[in-house]
Amino acid sequence: MGFRCGIVGLPNVGKSTIFNALTCAGIESANYPFCTIEPNVGRVPVPDRRLDILARMVNTRNKVNAQMEFVDIAGLVRGASKGEGLGNQFLGHIRQVDAIAHVVRCFENDDIIHVAGSVDPLRDREVINTELILADLDTVEKRLKKTAGSAKTGDKTARAQLAVLEELQRLLDEGRPARSLALDETGQRLMKELCLLSAKPVLYVANVGEEEVTTGNVYVEQLSAAAVEEGAAVVIISGAIEEELSTLTPDERQEYLADMGLAESGLNRLIKAGYALLGLITFFTVGEKETKAWTIRQGTKAPGAAGAIHSDFEKGFIRAEVIAYDDYIACGGEAGAKEKGLLRLEGKEYEVHDGDCIHFRFNV
Repeated sequence: MGFRCGIVGLPNVGKSTIFNALTCAGIESANYPFCTIEPNVGRVPVPDRRLDILARMVNTRNKVNAQMEFVDIAGLVRGASKGEGLGNQFLGHIRQVDAIAHVVRCFENDDIIHVAGSVDPLRDREVINTELILADLDTVEKRLKKTAGSAKTGDKTARAQLAVLEELQRLLDEGRPARSLALDETGQRLMKELCLLSAKPVLYVANVGEEEVTTGNVYVEQLSAAAVEEGAAVVIISGAIEEELSTLTPDERQEYLADMGLAESGLNRLIKAGYALLGLITFFTVGEKETKAWTIRQGTKAPGAAGAIHSDFEKGFIRAEVIAYDDYIACGGEAGAKEKGLLRLEGKEYEVHDGDCIHFRFNV
């Protein structure tokens, strides 16, 4: 798994169109609110040119990309926390995701209804952020009542959590997201347990018209300025272009992208932005039987990377045999890298680098 991404936004902003195009899931997408009732889940391979090159070099029988999972839920509207529209009943489906992609309409089209009657990315962004914060406030207040009772009995853990919950309640009451609160180890564990939506990193997806995908527009500028203030990234995507790409062959896709003046698809740009946002890197296991990409957090040490493959690898870790990707390619493979002394033996304290080609030694 690369990472799991929840897709949120107002109705009719292009959420389901983009989800459908990115995952080729074939879900319904229509010009009326609340088309998406049940959550849609789709997995896509994470494109990585390095994996393709490695697989060809060793003539592997099975190439396995890392996977990214998208979860698309029904559009939210102002007042969802109070039951407006479909309410916030579907937010539970994205509580376990790693990051949230907030799709914001940044295009004019009289044929596509906007639930608020006009295009205004700052207003739309505020509506969704507020509804996520209110949903979190409800979660925190329920937990606060329960924890307060335990704290009165003298439970030290409950007392420590109570202080965090009170601070979270104050923050959310002020309309600020949970991710803006600096937490100690106790707070971080509690935050993870609560699965607060506003604690998750956010990517804003500016959905624009085809002709504006390379240049952006005034709506994208407004959204980008607001995103900078909260430390979030913005990815410009045209749902119409992504929808067209999803129907083409790989060769046709490249030709179409070139005609549109794009170096890569919106999916690729979204994945790259997500990896950067979450501090993720990729390492490879390379062989004739299988060549595979693995996703880990930057700073992960060799045993932890081994554990991404199988928990037994981490428990019985002995050492890692590591070749940097560039060295692997320049030397024509593992044998050439060994001859030139570029295969390194690394121990438990080694921090895996992006692109490392690794063979793990371990005791069963």
